[in-house]
Amino acid sequence: MIVSRKFLSHKIWQKLSLVKILGKEAKLLSTSAQTKPEPLNENDDLQKQTDKESSPYANYRFIYPEFLPDPNPIYRNSLREKLERMDMLARRAVLNIPEFYVGSILAVTHSDQHAPGKINKFVGICILREGSGLRTSFILRNVINGESIEINYNLYDPTIQKIDCLRLEKRLDNELLYLRDAPLEYSTFPSDMEADLKPAGFVLLNEMKVPLNSPPWLEKWERKNLKGIKDLVVSRKRQRKAAAVAKPWEKYDLMKTYRETIPEEEQVEIFADVYTELRHLEVQKNLLTRKNILDRQKKDKDKPLV
Repeated sequence: MIVSRKFLSHKIWQKLSLVKILGKEAKLLSTSAQTKPEPLNENDDLQKQTDKESSPYANYRFIYPEFLPDPNPIYRNSLREKLERMDMLARRAVLNIPEFYVGSILAVTHSDQHAPGKINKFVGICILREGSGLRTSFILRNVINGESIEINYNLYDPTIQKIDCLRLEKRLDNELLYLRDAPLEYSTFPSDMEADLKPAGFVLLNEMKVPLNSPPWLEKWERKNLKGIKDLVVSRKRQRKAAAVAKPWEKYDLMKTYRETIPEEEQVEIFADVYTELRHLEVQKNLLTRKNILDRQKKDKDKPLV
């Protein structure tokens, strides 16, 4: 009898806990998650918009995009995502991963058993950043001795020892894969390039437009609506084919945008969970940046005048 009472009380406690959880978290496609109360007046609406923009992690989806999970529900698992975020924070506590975007110039130092000293350093422009969680990767491109070289790094690879952002800037496109068909001068950077020390939070938008070599190209760039290509000239046949497969209505497809992004409420919940650790790492990063600026200024003063 005592065992049955304990069993029943345990079952009741489980049901109560489940009811509390369901009461706090609305279903993703339920009407309670989609309907929002209308603002009382314009001042309330303006106040909500101001609070949203002044949120401490309003820009985190751009600075830390890998913390957002894959929007495809097939690859979603809340427990795995939480464990991955813990692993990413633990890795960031050891490795200083700077803020960077597609178009930024990076220098990556990683372990290489075939390199002299078992360490290799590669400098290049980031032409692609993709993936989420621990599967986040980025591609660096550079031209060395007249040969174009690309290396695909996993952002949280344990063999990476150091990542330096030599030039923090953005480009007009989210990927720069068309540099493979551009003149080599647009992908050439010195291996001893020094970092441009700028104030924290200052990101330059580079509006450079790159001309392409004459066809054939690796991809049909005229079909991708790219803004960073200069004077893209193709034959009439290719123009007709590009117009035939074009989908200009997709920018008005709200469901397509919904399926390819994480809802804003879920973004706030994710970044609120890791805000304290990320803020602590940002403070340490700012202190390190100031120290590097002072060291650079001291080194410039000690240089002999020629």
